[in-house]
Amino acid sequence: MPPIIQPPRSGLLIYLRNVWQRFNLGRFVGALVLTGTALAAGITGFMWIEKFSFLDALYMTMITVSTVGYQEVHPLSDAGRLFVSVYIFFNLLILAYLLSVLSTYIFDGGLRTMFAMLKNDQQIRQYSGHVIVCGFGRNGRKAYLELRASGADVVVVEQNEAVFSAAAAEDAFGPITVVRGDATLDESLQAAGIERARALITALPKDADNVFVTLTARELAPQITIVARASLKSSETKLLRAGANSVVMPDEIGGSHMANLIMRPEVIRFLDMLSGLGPHRLRLEEMRAEELRPELRGQSIRQLDVRSRTGSTVIGLRHQSGEFTISPPADLVPGTGDVLLFLGTEEQILKLLDTFREV
Repeated sequence: MPPIIQPPRSGLLIYLRNVWQRFNLGRFVGALVLTGTALAAGITGFMWIEKFSFLDALYMTMITVSTVGYQEVHPLSDAGRLFVSVYIFFNLLILAYLLSVLSTYIFDGGLRTMFAMLKNDQQIRQYSGHVIVCGFGRNGRKAYLELRASGADVVVVEQNEAVFSAAAAEDAFGPITVVRGDATLDESLQAAGIERARALITALPKDADNVFVTLTARELAPQITIVARASLKSSETKLLRAGANSVVMPDEIGGSHMANLIMRPEVIRFLDMLSGLGPHRLRLEEMRAEELRPELRGQSIRQLDVRSRTGSTVIGLRHQSGEFTISPPADLVPGTGDVLLFLGTEEQILKLLDTFREV
């Protein structure tokens, strides 16, 4: 079972509501209310019929409910014996119901699952700079795996238990931090820690739902990066207008990919290596100039000598102005705000980060 700074009040409320609905706590609370009512009825009955004091009535109620058979405080009247007879009968029914509810939570794993959800909630509260993935269908799963492979903390928001359970059963996913709820609601995104997240991917099946998620996320976290999925071309403009930074259309990309496999097969095979679909996976990485080790700052690309030292290649540079330079010249010196783009195998990129990035 997959394993939920003080959270917003609404985030706590949706967590409690999810626990209530998922584990049918109404039965458990109902059994406790019945038990409490039975105790109150016993105390009231003994005080009214036998004129016992509160302490004597409480004592008689407890020994009657527990059926321990201790001696009565005072001999009972005929009305008192009739009351006790009826009281014992109904208490046996209530006790049997309470035991059945408790056994359900204990032996069917209800308590264990509740503790797992609490642990999951605590995990989310510790996250900062994480990524939220709304929807755990094909696109959501792929995004999740890629993000986890890159070392990002990810929180999944999914309300369809069947969809989530099918994915969670696969070994490739491992423990998944999840919020079970409707991603279009403020409470669900707040429970996922959207105020502390750095990005959100909405990959719900319906474009309208993705628009709602985008609007909600942009309102709750104005600075967050939002990537949205769209099925229809007409939805792209709506999503961008709603606040999405980027819109991805899987069907359009798939069709273009198939056409290019015919016209430019080797280019597509290379792109497959970049996306992790080919037999020899490549990895793209970025590093800001400010992230370089202090002794390497201010050096040109030639002086950095990335290829000889790590085997990876500098394929581009994004200037602070937003412009890109592809295959930057060797004499170019990265300045403040510039971002270097690298290409290499997993081992080469790890060596690059270890050699050049400031610890």
